[in-house]
Amino acid sequence: MQAVLLDEPGGPEVLRLRELPLPQPGPGQVRIKAMAIGVGRPDALIRTGRYKWMPPLPAIPGNEMAGVVDALGDGVSGVRLGERVLLSARELPQRGGCYAQYACAPAAALYALPDSIGFDDAVSLPNFQLAQALLFHCGGPQRARSVLLTGAAGGVASAMTQLATACGMRVIATASTQAKREFAIANGARHALDPSSGDLADRVLAATEGHGVDLAIDPIGAALFMQCLDCLAPLGTAVSYNIVGGPPAGDVFARLRHHLGKSLGVRVFSMHTFDADPVLRRALMTASIEAMAAGRVQAPSSTVLPLEQASEAHRLLDAPDTLGKIILHPHGMPCN
Repeated sequence: MQAVLLDEPGGPEVLRLRELPLPQPGPGQVRIKAMAIGVGRPDALIRTGRYKWMPPLPAIPGNEMAGVVDALGDGVSGVRLGERVLLSARELPQRGGCYAQYACAPAAALYALPDSIGFDDAVSLPNFQLAQALLFHCGGPQRARSVLLTGAAGGVASAMTQLATACGMRVIATASTQAKREFAIANGARHALDPSSGDLADRVLAATEGHGVDLAIDPIGAALFMQCLDCLAPLGTAVSYNIVGGPPAGDVFARLRHHLGKSLGVRVFSMHTFDADPVLRRALMTASIEAMAAGRVQAPSSTVLPLEQASEAHRLLDAPDTLGKIILHPHGMPCN
């Protein structure tokens, strides 16, 4: 079979297509014939060697695969040959392993896919799983009525925009270009703001009748995270789930003390929090599958490339103006 490996960290050029033996499922495992492979930010962290949960090298990156079961190991029950499934590396002992035409995994790690969800759409489901966790498990005991989402053209933020809107939350988005702001509005954001103008807090307060947002969820960090604190309503929470722009550009505790009368909170989030809680982790994914199957959320538009162009997929992933989901097709055929 063909798979993409990296022998050492680096740029997109370190991803190379290799011929490997067809894997055989062991006891309790199944083999999945991949029909669509998602490309996401954790893959870039693995590629560059910056992932805290780095698999040993040489490694096959990739954290999401949709396909069909084509072989069963001994002792497998409850899974049938030809069944449509999603494999997320969040269910595996280590991340990665999905940039391949075939993969073996424990049968218990799979998610059954309803016929209404195409393979290309299915590889966006882990983003909706993460969005569920961020929106519904990071604030206080009361569900947020309003949420500020920075970097709102990204895959996870786009999923959160749809979920929050479907749940009746007011979504205020920030994005760095007009095209990205239009993309956020198309996903359901009520407002899409330029975060570089210097008056973000004033505009968020104006958009919320002076109240502020209950939840601000930020993958950027740097100066933008400090501005998120200024946008919060009383008892509001700011959540950092990445710092692609660097650590907060200021004294977070001092800024919280500046807003002492609001009793604000800060949370640093990682989906790895749920590594030790498979029941909740799988419930979040099941809820995401149900939401997509029911049409309450939709997979984003996609850019599809063949598996042998994984390097090009990562160049697009690294580019600042790429919108939607990047997908690899491992067998050179359309997916459905």
